[in-house]
Amino acid sequence: MDDLDSRLLSALHRDARASLSELAELLGVTRTTVRSRLQRLKQSGEIVGFTVLTRRDVAQSPVRGLMMLEIEGRGTERIMARIAAMRQVRAVHSTNGSWDLIAEIGTETLAELDEVLFQIRRIEGVTRSETNLLLSTRKGRY
Repeated sequence: MDDLDSRLLSALHRDARASLSELAELLGVTRTTVRSRLQRLKQSGEIVGFTVLTRRDVAQSPVRGLMMLEIEGRGTERIMARIAAMRQVRAVHSTNGSWDLIAEIGTETLAELDEVLFQIRRIEGVTRSETNLLLSTRKGRY
């Protein structure tokens, strides 16, 4: 991947719906170059898909936390699916080390966060948890 590929990916991170013409103008290359670069990035697996962000995806929840979970036995997939279906859960990650899962949670109030934590702790198979509140966030640049 060269500098042009990196700049193309950055442009797509900002606006994945940009037209070939818009991308070509922004990058100072032809539409054909943009099209062939996109095709090559998809074929190589560098671009694995496209998605849509909704208002809910980008809305900041005032209270955010990470909940680390230890799961008993082989119930990780079942528990992961159940937690991911909760409205307040932004993402669930499987991991290695001491914890089996990490849930990213966002709520409007501490009381709502507390209720979500209790709901998750009551799920059969969750044996231990630890939660950390997120105080500030700095996002990396693409």
